[in-house]
Order: sequence, then structure tokens, then C-alpha cells
Amino acid sequence: MNETASDLRQPMDAKEIETIVAGFCSDLRRLREEIGKMIVGQEEIVLGVITAVLGGGHALLEGVPGLGKTMLVRTLAECIHADFSRIQFTPDLMPADIVGTNVIIEDERGGKHFEFQRGPIFANIILADEINRATPKTQSALLEAMQDFSVTVAKHTYRLEQPFFVLATQNPLEMEGTYPLPEAQLDRFFFKLKVTFPGRDALHTILDRTTTEEEPSPQPVIDKRRIQAMKQLIRRVPLSRNVQDFAVRMLQASHPENAEATALVKKFVRYGASPRGVQTAILAAKIRALLEGRYAVAIDDIRKVAAPALRHRILLSFEGEAEGIDPDQIVADILEKTPEAV
Repeated sequence: MNETASDLRQPMDAKEIETIVAGFCSDLRRLREEIGKMIVGQEEIVLGVITAVLGGGHALLEGVPGLGKTMLVRTLAECIHADFSRIQFTPDLMPADIVGTNVIIEDERGGKHFEFQRGPIFANIILADEINRATPKTQSALLEAMQDFSVTVAKHTYRLEQPFFVLATQNPLEMEGTYPLPEAQLDRFFFKLKVTFPGRDALHTILDRTTTEEEPSPQPVIDKRRIQAMKQLIRRVPLSRNVQDFAVRMLQASHPENAEATALVKKFVRYGASPRGVQTAILAAKIRALLEGRYAVAIDDIRKVAAPALRHRILLSFEGEAEGIDPDQIVADILEKTPEAV
């Protein structure tokens, strides 16, 4: 069902809600199945990336080379018939190489004028490959685009076409010659997803598809307009006060100076997640609820999305880093010790 934005602004009865939720689930299932033709054994990562797109955010993928991160984002672009652009981040990459620059153009009469030449950021889906290999100055070229969906060059602001989604990758093993992403930029990512090594069955399927004549080819299943309508539907999903309160207390518990903080947070965390963390968790929980055919969010939906929403927003203390604490441990401890009601 392809409801428009105006349809979603109208009051809906139970039958209309049921129909729209069923349409959402059907479209999301078709999108996941089409991506599954190319990406094997990473169902949660695929769902996480789609969730970030529908939540209006961006995703940071962390994983060793060869796990299909590039193929995932390229396949996603093909499945929603969107413009795709890949930017390979290197130490010598400059901000103008990303956003574009003004160049001198000579017309047929010999006159000269400046004309803006758009960079690769002018696409719907951007793969920022090995983003931590570029300098902080170049990394910051993405900040305005990720937050405001625009870029400013020579005091002129250019809007980016919607949907706009950045999927950045980084290798957790090779840290030499890299520049850690600043906290302000990490906070702009909707999710941080950890791409794990596939299991034996998945590896067999990958080999069957890549070492034989079988060449799967994904096809467009939904368009960009439908993505925008789905994003608006998500924001209309109701959220009860007690579920929202649980999400707020979960966020507060990540700050060591807060009364809600757990002993593990007080010992190993320097600074907790920002308000964007709880905004992300709520939007992602709404998507999870719709995926299960519900037009309301439960506390369990918040729990399911807490780790990818908060793990990159929790800053460990020196002691936490020295002890090798994983932020996922902190999130799990917060979820375990935060009561559902007070």
C-alpha cells in the first residue's frame, strides 16, 4: 500500500491502521528479502541499516574487510532505486573532494564565470568507506550533510535530495594511520552496527553464489517516495508515557553523575549518551513495533534497539578503556538494572 504524506496526517480508525501497518510490514519484508539475495547471514545488520534509513538517520558499520559492507549499501540503493555514491576515505582526501567546489567555466563567447561542481555527496545513499582514514577536517565535511541534509560552499547552501543516508565503515583491527571519529560526529550516527563473521552455513551459501555461475541480481522493490511515506508513518506510532519514561531513565542511567547510574557506569564511564541516543532508541523501537504488526511501542522494543543506539554514544573513562570494557556491557547492565516502572 502506497499511502501519501497527506493520508498519514488524517485521523485513522482501527481498520485503516491495520491496513497501513500490514502494508509497512509487507514492503519491509520484500526489501529485506531482496537484499538477502546478495547479503547472507547478516539479517540483524540488514535490519539495522534499514531501520537507520527509515529513522531518518545514518549508520556506522564496524567490521573486518570482506564481510560485504560495500555490497550491502550498494544493494540497498538498487532495491529502492536510489542514487548511490561511494567515497573512499584516505589521508589525502580533502573536503572539496566530498562536497564539491566552484570551478571557472569559459562560455562560447570567451567569458568566464564560476559554476558549482557537485561532489559525490549529492546522492541518496553514500558509502563513506573507511571513514576513519581521513583527517578530522575531511571527516567534518560530512557533519552538515548528516545533520541538516545540506552542504554550504562559498556561503551558498545546497539542499540534498531525500532520502539521504550515509553508511560509514571502519576496520576495528587496523588502527595505525587512522583518526578516531570525534564524539560530535559519532553522535550523528543513528546506529553503530558490528558486522560479525558469518557462520558455516552462511559461508557455504556465499561460496555457492560467488564461485559458480549463479549471479543473483537485486531488483527495485520500493521507490524513494514510498521510503518518505514510511518515515512519516513511523513518527505517528503512539508512545505511552511509561515506555517513554523507561527510555529516559535508561539514558540517565548512562551518566555516572546521575542518581539512576549503575555501579558499572560510575566506575567505567566518563560521559553518558546524548539526548540523540534516546531519540534514536524511540524511533527504532517504533520501527520494531510496526515490523511485528503493532501500532504501539512496548518496553521490549526499547530493549532490542538500545545497544546499537547507545554503544557509540557512551564514552569510557581511562579505567574503562584500560580494563577493555565493551560499551555493550554497559548497555546490558543498564537494561538489567533499570526498572520498567517507578
